[in-house]
Amino acid sequence: MASELAIDVHGMTKRFGKHIAVNDVALQVGSGEICGFLGPNGSGKTTFIRMLCGLLKADAGSGTCLGFDVITESEDIKRQVGYMTQRFSFYEDLSISENLDFVARMYSLGNRHTAVNASIEKLGLVERRNQLAGELSGGWKQRLALAACMLHEPKLLLLDEPTAGVDPKARREFWEEIHQLAAQGLTFLIATHYMDEAERCHRLAFISNGTLLIRGTVREVIDETHLTTWSVSGPDLLNLARQLRDVPGIEQTVPFGNTLRVSGNDPEAVENAISPHRNSSYNWRPVDSSLEDVFIHLMNKPKDGPSS
Repeated sequence: MASELAIDVHGMTKRFGKHIAVNDVALQVGSGEICGFLGPNGSGKTTFIRMLCGLLKADAGSGTCLGFDVITESEDIKRQVGYMTQRFSFYEDLSISENLDFVARMYSLGNRHTAVNASIEKLGLVERRNQLAGELSGGWKQRLALAACMLHEPKLLLLDEPTAGVDPKARREFWEEIHQLAAQGLTFLIATHYMDEAERCHRLAFISNGTLLIRGTVREVIDETHLTTWSVSGPDLLNLARQLRDVPGIEQTVPFGNTLRVSGNDPEAVENAISPHRNSSYNWRPVDSSLEDVFIHLMNKPKDGPSS
């Protein structure tokens, strides 16, 4: 991956009345990098993405996106960014090729027929080009949306929960396509709720209540959170979970197949909490904390308590 930064912004802030939707966010994403943008609903992900691509004007902040000033050159940024929204937003009574032709007209592409054909071929839509959009499955609708994003040959794709409602096979194929495009130099900022998808990203950024809490590779994010996690098997694990849930030092008790995962960020407090239950009835073993453990831990942090 290239070391040049496609996104390099600082202090990005957006207010709606008294509500601060995005609060002093700094983010750097390298060219050709896939950055996963994580956070609960209402955390500010979509607002931040819309500021980056010029659909919303930041109230404060500075920096560049694709080399253009995010405050004063938003129109230049728009021409080189593809934005894929959460919801399918194409005409269901038009075919794939007709929808793409319409989008090409919106971009005022002079070579729109060539661009449409190239996009259809690149995303594997040739055999379905005349199929109505309303007849497509979730996975094929997703491919149509991605093809539309790429018609004007953008350098950065901002994808807002692109695989919501898509089956696992289509999701896997989508991510294979994303990695192929990234290898060609395209940069991605992808908002997702799926932890298996987040693990496919080169780097992650976690936002909650408008504040960026943590960023880094998957390993760096997990290590920086300092969670201690134990796995336990044995009888009546739901009752054990209820007993542990309110004990000081225990943040999470999560059923995981035939086991229970117990987590907290103070190793000594976790040890003290589980020690009364470490008997012959239960089999305890320390395990690596997962990205999902970290996600829940960060979601449960106080609103004014960003991670150090």
